[in-house]
Amino acid sequence: MVEFGGWDMPVQYPAGTVEEHLRTRNHSGLFDVSHMGEIDVRGPDAIPFVNRLTSNDVTKLTDGQAQYSALTTPSGTVVDDLLVYRLSADHLLLVVNAGTTDKDWNWVSSHHEGENVELRNASSEYCQLAIQGPEALSILQKLTDLPLADIKYYHFTNGTVDGVASIVSRTGYTGEDGFEIFVPPQSADRVWQAILESGRAFEVIPCGLGARDTLRLEAGMRLHGNDIDETTTALEADLGWIVGWKKDDFLGAAALRDQKARGVARRIVGFEMVDRGIARHGYDAYIGDEKAGIVTSGTQTPYLRKAIGMAYLPADRTAPGTEFDVDIRGRRTRAQVVPMPFYKRPK
Repeated sequence: MVEFGGWDMPVQYPAGTVEEHLRTRNHSGLFDVSHMGEIDVRGPDAIPFVNRLTSNDVTKLTDGQAQYSALTTPSGTVVDDLLVYRLSADHLLLVVNAGTTDKDWNWVSSHHEGENVELRNASSEYCQLAIQGPEALSILQKLTDLPLADIKYYHFTNGTVDGVASIVSRTGYTGEDGFEIFVPPQSADRVWQAILESGRAFEVIPCGLGARDTLRLEAGMRLHGNDIDETTTALEADLGWIVGWKKDDFLGAAALRDQKARGVARRIVGFEMVDRGIARHGYDAYIGDEKAGIVTSGTQTPYLRKAIGMAYLPADRTAPGTEFDVDIRGRRTRAQVVPMPFYKRPK
């Protein structure tokens, strides 16, 4: 157990991080992600208000659809990455990171400029459980009458899970198919135990922060505080696809459009180690004798069995196949840029 974003969180359960990772890839794993924050936005101006504060185009959402986006600063950097859920034309739910929930709440509420919206930090009203992996649908379907196969990726619906009123979303942070289930806190343990029991025949196991991190890294998903933060823009983080370039002005739009026109000076890349060694968060990257960037995430992955990571490098040194060095405890170790994601689940 460790402190994480103000919560006591399990790094691993008895099976261990490697087994939890492999079980999620090959069967399914169950994650308690109740530490995530939720901001409720209601009112006639809910969509234009959130559209002004986030990078992606909220107007493209339909009821029951979610999108990956970012809260951006005027300079185009990332306050936080988040999911925006459209419950109706006048009701959105913002799902933000645990470590930034208070900061995000203060940011969103402080940028209210007279729009007809009601804001509420609803983080204490939800627990969130994630069942992820190729057998997730079969495990969860035993507990609900919802036609889970009909829920498209990044869509959600309301229903019951083990008799508990829930929001069931086909989303996740592992690179696998799966569902995230929002339930009232007083019912979270009941639903957790029901999923474990339903998944017993599928060998489902509970998984902690360790496996969550190695899984998301294999899938090339950014981690706020490591790969993105208020010093990195969406373009530098190679997240231009979550910017609504054609929508009306939003916070940071001018800076991002200018950066897009000029080109970025640095960009995040995925890499594999060529020499033996594991590059970790915070290690320096070198091109020749010059420090050229920094490793933001790195690990030895259980499934791919490779030492991989992400790093920011000069834009002209980000082509796949480009080699650079990582300083691993005083030893220069070769790495090579590779495309992301490192892992794609079979169709």
